[in-house]
Amino acid sequence: MLPLLAATPAAAREIRLLMLGDSITAGYGLARGQGLPARLEAALREAGRQVRVIDAGVSGDTTAGGRARVDWALADRPDAVIVALGGNDGLRGIEPRASAANLTAILDALKQRNLPVMLAGMLAPPNLGAEYGREFAGTFTRLADARPEVVFYPFLLDGVAGEATLNQPDRIHPNEAGVAELVRRMLPAVESLLARVPSG
Repeated sequence: MLPLLAATPAAAREIRLLMLGDSITAGYGLARGQGLPARLEAALREAGRQVRVIDAGVSGDTTAGGRARVDWALADRPDAVIVALGGNDGLRGIEPRASAANLTAILDALKQRNLPVMLAGMLAPPNLGAEYGREFAGTFTRLADARPEVVFYPFLLDGVAGEATLNQPDRIHPNEAGVAELVRRMLPAVESLLARVPSG
């Protein structure tokens, strides 16, 4: 009689996680492999997650730039998307209503494709004034409030912005230690996003 073959579990399907962002995503000023997408992927794999993080960061990009290239970025056929745009809008003092319209268009495009989304918020530089800062930050919270299906991470640079030891000399872009801190803080939100990816 032939021996029964032991059943072996199928290998977990690799999840493709797209990060649509600007220079923070693109790893400005960092060695290859030290940017946020690569370090996030490494942390997820260390935690036992089969995830490939796709770097769709373009230095200098605004929400308008992200809106213009979202369809192109989706050619990589991701299973979920992190939207991490807005920093350059704030630096340039772009009207928050314009940023909101661009982010809305991006989120609409992702919703049409039934993609789970995490929206990372951003704060404006303090030199633009308190009123602009409130309106700018409110852009992200209002979008998140209107879309309960979206995982909301209120501030992409949480714990890193303003910390000299965690940033490059320009005081804008995280250094390697800063990226590690970003990953540590955002992992729970990313895990929540991945939990929304359909299995199979």
